[in-house]
Amino acid sequence: MNLSIVIPVFNEEESLPHLEEWIARVMHDHDFSYEIMMVDDGSTDKSWSVIKELRRKNKSVRGIKFRRNYGKAAALNTAFEHVKGEVVITMDADLQDSPDEIPALYDMIINEKYDIVSGWKKKRHDPLSKTIPSKFFNKVTRMISGIDLHDFNCGLKAYRIEVVKSVEVYGEMHRYIPVMAKWSGFNRIGEKVVQHQERKFGYSKFGAGRLITGFLDLLSITFVGKFGKRPMHFLGTLGTIFFVIGFIILTSLSFYKVFHYEYGMTDRPLFYFGILSLIMGTQLFVTGFLAELVSRNSPNRNHYAVDKKIGVKSTPVEEDVNADV
Repeated sequence: MNLSIVIPVFNEEESLPHLEEWIARVMHDHDFSYEIMMVDDGSTDKSWSVIKELRRKNKSVRGIKFRRNYGKAAALNTAFEHVKGEVVITMDADLQDSPDEIPALYDMIINEKYDIVSGWKKKRHDPLSKTIPSKFFNKVTRMISGIDLHDFNCGLKAYRIEVVKSVEVYGEMHRYIPVMAKWSGFNRIGEKVVQHQERKFGYSKFGAGRLITGFLDLLSITFVGKFGKRPMHFLGTLGTIFFVIGFIILTSLSFYKVFHYEYGMTDRPLFYFGILSLIMGTQLFVTGFLAELVSRNSPNRNHYAVDKKIGVKSTPVEEDVNADV
């Protein structure tokens, strides 16, 4: 199968028939074999009924329904577990992402050998309340992650299937799949300018609050990606630095107190800074030690992203994504 098109759905009953028709036309024009995986994220409208009707008309449509709203990341992660196409396309259900971009994205993955291609909505049809925070967020993400993408939030992305089978998306981490993929060794990450359509039905499901939560998620995924297997290297190093600083300060103040009896050691703010440094250093070191114990006892402690194999038999799960067995 050439393509798996993953569409998270939340209260988009009006747009789904138009989107499915648009995708089917593009797939037919380019002679792609495909599946459309729609994940109903606890919609309160008739979205699931629409999905069932689309499935009746087009057997390439597949559907998953959540009992309640879990979020876009959960919808993507669940879909990734079931997709079968050699290239996986994610797109939003609100018709703002154009299916006409899919053939070019597919070509960049297959022929230009990218692992991920992210859409860049260079010209957006959104209010300033969304575009300005988005530009700031993307700039900060580029600086921290080292990935040169202009639009991490764009829902239109293409992945080699090995990528989606190697990352676990949770919380609000869907916008950081390229970052997680990079930590897993998928370094060929590209970008393509894509059309951004005006919303025709419904309303946006995302507010300005995601700017704060998005930044916290970025710090979290960066820390986990770099130090998830060795937390003591980060926390232990910080703890040692703080402890040494505090020890030097208190040792110096104690020296002056011994040889200068009139010296008021506890009257100086530096004394309390030294005590604080000792306490913080000890706490960071102990936290790192405990995190190391948890990491060493994790069932996934030796789980690594395997690229290819030769002369080694794959497990049934790996047989779908590893061609060189």
